[in-house]
Amino acid sequence: MARAIEPENWEAALHAVERNDGAPGPDGKKAGELRVHLAVHGEVIRQRLLDGRYRPGAARRKEIPKPTGGSRPLSVPNVQDRFVAQLLLGVLQPLFEPRFSEHSYGFRPGRSAQQAVQAARSYAQEGYTWVVDMDITKFFDRVNHDLLMTKVGAVIRDKRVLRIIGRFLRAGVIMPDGLLVRSEEGTPQGGPLSPLLANVYLDALDKELEERGLRFARYADDCNIYVGSEKAAVRVLASVSEWIQRHLKLEVNPQKSGTGRPWERKFLGFIITVALLIGIAPASLSRFEDKAAQLWSEPHAGTATQLRDRWCNYVKGWWGYYRLCEERQPIFRQEPWIRRHIRKCFWQRWHSSEGRFNALRRLGVTSSRARAGRSSRGAWRMAAHPAVQQALSNKTLRKYQFLMPSDLVC
Repeated sequence: MARAIEPENWEAALHAVERNDGAPGPDGKKAGELRVHLAVHGEVIRQRLLDGRYRPGAARRKEIPKPTGGSRPLSVPNVQDRFVAQLLLGVLQPLFEPRFSEHSYGFRPGRSAQQAVQAARSYAQEGYTWVVDMDITKFFDRVNHDLLMTKVGAVIRDKRVLRIIGRFLRAGVIMPDGLLVRSEEGTPQGGPLSPLLANVYLDALDKELEERGLRFARYADDCNIYVGSEKAAVRVLASVSEWIQRHLKLEVNPQKSGTGRPWERKFLGFIITVALLIGIAPASLSRFEDKAAQLWSEPHAGTATQLRDRWCNYVKGWWGYYRLCEERQPIFRQEPWIRRHIRKCFWQRWHSSEGRFNALRRLGVTSSRARAGRSSRGAWRMAAHPAVQQALSNKTLRKYQFLMPSDLVC
């Protein structure tokens, strides 16, 4: 605890909370207010931490939509509690990191989902072309507190630290209706400590898989194991599922878990293709298409520049993740469809027949062809009209920085 409150770690934790920003917790304080708050109350917080008397408050429950449908419960702690958790993370992470498996990629410094996918591809290229795809049912909600604290206590002996971690786990959440719900199990998603505690809990699984000599990649609770035959895959899924239930008190979701070829099972949004290249999972591509259609379906939700910037910010972030794909044609084949959505959006923004005629003329379309602007056909149909395609050609869209994934290829 004394190391946690040292000035260097104190300032690093403060910077981390300010950088991550995030929504306010139940007390309504924002990350931008933290520095002033600590200037006033910092010494009291330090003393409570040293005395083991610090008690985090309940977090605010927020539901965030999942890409596959439904929602995921997120806990939003007060900004002061986020700071204290960040203080602890600063001293706990260096102690646990060297103990973690090389096959664990989630929420670790210098590691990423892309590295996990590259490891998966390397196993397939070695001839292990059957995959055991495991999904743990509501992992973050069902972590056993006693088991977790035993694992943490095997490394950390400072009872003040253990006591505060336990209080964070049991602090509970305030539901949207104001009801306080205490936590009997689980490690709430949203706090700085949650990813580290998840890796501490699942490290035993990594060690078990290593002991069995299995090839695997794990990112948080998403784990894929690569074996050489269908028979081995079925056997491993059954035995590892039983081990997880017995030793971690968790269940493998039978609906979302299974065995198959790497091109039949997705991993972190990717697949390994029949040619053993990294490709995008069909479900991930479908979500990209849905998001593109959504972003270009509101023609009056801002200026043209705002619409463009909103799209570009999204596609740059999306491509930053999926640029790992070696099989890119499925992505690039969607670009004409996306550009048609952009043209449809501008057709709608031009409002009237006169406005459309004038807009086409300004964009270099001849008067005779620009008369298409007076058409009563639907916007989607007109987005494919030669006059609109000439006015908003691929070259013109690139000129004005309406970017596509292929434009971002280095």
